[in-house]
Formats: sequence, structure tokens, C-alpha cells
Amino acid sequence: MPQPLAYLLPEFLQSAEARPIRILAEYVEPLRRFKEQKIQDTVVMFGSARINSLDRAKRELQTLRSRGVKDAPEQYEQELRRSRKAIEWARYYEEAREVAFKLTTWSVSLKSENHRFVVTSGGGPGIMEAANRGATEAGGKSIGLNIRLPYEQDANPYISEGLQFEFHYFFMRKFWFAYLASAIVVFPGGFGTCDELFEILTLAQTDKLSKQTDVILYGREYWDQVLNLGPMAEWGAISEKDLSLLHYADTPDEAFEHLREHLVINHLQPPTAQEEEAPGIAVTKG
Repeated sequence: MPQPLAYLLPEFLQSAEARPIRILAEYVEPLRRFKEQKIQDTVVMFGSARINSLDRAKRELQTLRSRGVKDAPEQYEQELRRSRKAIEWARYYEEAREVAFKLTTWSVSLKSENHRFVVTSGGGPGIMEAANRGATEAGGKSIGLNIRLPYEQDANPYISEGLQFEFHYFFMRKFWFAYLASAIVVFPGGFGTCDELFEILTLAQTDKLSKQTDVILYGREYWDQVLNLGPMAEWGAISEKDLSLLHYADTPDEAFEHLREHLVINHLQPPTAQEEEAPGIAVTKG
């Protein structure tokens, strides 16, 4: 009786020895789907998973108020403050949704055999959901690069069919964020958002991206409190020119106009010989 082929053995594929195969699969399988769906490049939108839509934030506050004070008035007041803050915080959800809508409305109007500047997120809730939602509402495709975690992060319902991905390896997920990105828009977020931001900045600073990737920090009120890179340049840890890798926006119109200008100037010009060799897929250097 013939023995099963090694690449059909689940116990082997899930073993430590097969880790290189699993890593390669998280490169080759998305590559195949992107080619099938004619995805040429993307605009990635990062931000907190904890930011709700305005409607959801208002409903949660209403639910809390209807419950009223029970046995723990101090805890109730804390929850009330958090819920009020969530409504203020929700503006970023609605504005991310609007940025994605404006960008996608413009990008689907472009004459191209491939899908250009497709909105991409981490696939989860919060700002990720807002980005995918805005793109879908504009009638375009949207991509979700989800990550499997011990606590499940469910994919949001606004990702296009066939473009929802589930990764095991964080570094392969980050690779796909960078691989096709023509621009990055970073909304307020936590450690994960900052990690993704600095990953892109490091690749840009060290000239490891083959294309001009614009980075926009959305919301000066938040980022000016959280991120001050000026002292890095003053101490000599980075160059003054490295500060120019970052741009800022405070409204959906401002973000969209900056994105459109960048994308037209840097990504709607005739392709280079290298790009013609790999149609529909951007390449990183090396």
C-alpha cells in the first residue's frame, strides 16, 4: 500500500520541523490570491481595535445610564467616564471610515486593469473595521490581514470576499502590510499600532522599500502627546531628514488630498522596467 505524501501529512505540517514550510505558505498563498484578484497596491490604515463607531459608543452609554448606580457607585462613575470618553474617541472611527470612502471612490474611478490603492487593515474591529467599512461602502475592494491570537480577534464583516487572510506569524503579516503599500495612514492606537508604524518607518529609513511609501499620522491632538521624535534628531539618533518621513492630517479631506497628491505623483507614472517584470505586485529591495 503506498504511503501518503509528506506534504499531505497533517502531523508533519504541524511539527516544528515543518515550520519553514508554514512560513513559506504564508507568503505564497496570499501572493496567489492577490494575483488572482489583480491587487496591484494598497493603502494601509492602522489604529486601535478599541475605538467604536459613534452609534455603538452612544448605545453603550445609554445602556450604562439605564442600568444606573447599583452597589458600586465609584465603579459606575469610572465606567461612565470611560463611556463618555468612548464617544469622543469615536470620531476617529467615523473619520477613518470617511478617509477610506473618499480614497476608494477615487481609486475605483482610475482606468487600470488592476485594482489600485486598495484599503487594507488588520482585519479586526475598531479602526480596522472602519477602514474596511468605508472602502466597502464606496463600492471597492478591501483587504483584512488578521492574526490568530490566543484570544480570538474575529474578522470584521466588511472585508471583500477572498481577501480575508489569517496569519499565524506576526512577521509574515507585517511583511504583507509593507509589501504592497503605497501609503500608510496611522490613526490613534496603542502598542500594536506604534509597532506597525515604526516597522514601516525603519524600512523607509533604511531604504528597504522599493516604492515611495507615504506615512500619515492622523490626529495631531493624540500623536503630539504620544510621539515626539524631535529629541531623537537633536541627540543624533536619527537624521533631521528622517523626520520628513512623517506627515500629519486632522480631517478626512486633508488626509485624502495628501494621499491623492502622493499617489498621483509617485504611483501613477509610467512603470519602471522592474515593475513591468512583476505586474500587479510590488517588490521590496533585496
